[in-house]
Amino acid sequence: MNLWREFFVLNRTIILFVYGQVFFLLGLAIIWQSRRHSRLDLARSLGWLGAFGLLHGLHEWGDIFIPIQAGYLSQAWIEILLLVQVILLAFSFTCLFQFGAETLSPFYPRLRWIQGVPAGLLLVWTAAFLWTSQVSRWGAEPLMLYANVWARYLLGFPAALLAALGLRRQAKWQFQIQEWTHIAGMFQLASLALVFYAIFGGLFVPRAPFFPASVINAEGVVELLGLPPQVLRSVAGLILVISVVRGLEIFEVELDRRLEEMEQNQILMTERERVSRELHDGAIQTVYTAGLLAESIRKKMDGDDPLTVRVDRVISALQHAIRDLRQFISELEPRSPGESLVEGLRNLVQDQHLQSLVKIEMSVHCDEDKTFPPARATHVLAIVNEALSNVVRHAQARHVWTVLERHNGQLRVMVTDDGVGFTDDHVAGFGLRNMRDRARLLGGSLRLESRSPQGTQVMLTVPWEEPR
Repeated sequence: MNLWREFFVLNRTIILFVYGQVFFLLGLAIIWQSRRHSRLDLARSLGWLGAFGLLHGLHEWGDIFIPIQAGYLSQAWIEILLLVQVILLAFSFTCLFQFGAETLSPFYPRLRWIQGVPAGLLLVWTAAFLWTSQVSRWGAEPLMLYANVWARYLLGFPAALLAALGLRRQAKWQFQIQEWTHIAGMFQLASLALVFYAIFGGLFVPRAPFFPASVINAEGVVELLGLPPQVLRSVAGLILVISVVRGLEIFEVELDRRLEEMEQNQILMTERERVSRELHDGAIQTVYTAGLLAESIRKKMDGDDPLTVRVDRVISALQHAIRDLRQFISELEPRSPGESLVEGLRNLVQDQHLQSLVKIEMSVHCDEDKTFPPARATHVLAIVNEALSNVVRHAQARHVWTVLERHNGQLRVMVTDDGVGFTDDHVAGFGLRNMRDRARLLGGSLRLESRSPQGTQVMLTVPWEEPR
């Protein structure tokens, strides 16, 4: 056991470095992970966990950095560094506390007030620290020791437990879809790591001359297990990092599901429009022609012809079939927006579903009072909608610029992105063919080209007025 203790004493600097690095990596992993597409409650609170990792890592590295600087800096500067270190500790626990409060509050609406508790406890800790520093005659080291101990008691211990409970609730209620079960397991493991950290980071504090720090403290852990608490906290932190990083896959899975839903909806809408056009150009014309033939036969029949009644029934049935087909076609076709082209385009690019996936900017260079025919506006908006959907599904873009302008009696709409572009041998899919068909129906053209240095531009050009 003595050799074991001696090993950790000799390698204390390495242990502290690893300890700080584990939590610092936790913060970096969370901050680098993009969550702007997510609708999960967890996405809005993970930033607090990332801030905890970064601040806590910097605090622990202070135990390495400050003793080194003691040989070069004055005592006043060392005291300032110690003050910064303990402030980093308190703020890191506050961030962890806030993370726990925000992950847990959606499940308990009556406990939303708990989100204000971390800031309140931080104010209590700060006020107690300032008051003690003014009324006591303690030196810097005992003052920082008391501040460290009470930061762990007042903030660290409840923060870790609350965060553990919040992660467990998230894993139990939000990630129970079949393909998310392994991710739920990762967050449950993270919650156990936080409980472990609450014990060895929040209860086993540095020894201090008051209860319970005089009995339950870090030195007692060393005497009992032969391990410094930093090692046990590093183990908890490492488990937390691995489980959280694996759990962050949830945002990629969620994004893939949303893109798949968008693609399925787009395919369904396009297929409905295709069926509608085929019914209008095929079946309904055939039935209409049959009705005209039946009416011509009826006109040539005598009034007392016994087949007159049957022919009248045929004509009535054909007219009823035409009405049903027209009703069916109207249900299949997209609803008329009931608004101007500019308003429809503005509502389209401001759609929260699209804006959550890519940043879309719009500019209009035409007189909004100039009315574009509503029937034609429906096709234009459908083309733009398909272009934006293609950007979201395939371009991997971060920004999209939509421009609408009128020039020499022509309407020109450009959708430009900063994505990966396309190769010269790309094959046009059904959606692109449908966009070109709509452009031809409007008497215009659709052009697709790569942009330099990256990205794609879709340009629709159609006559402003309907061709006669």
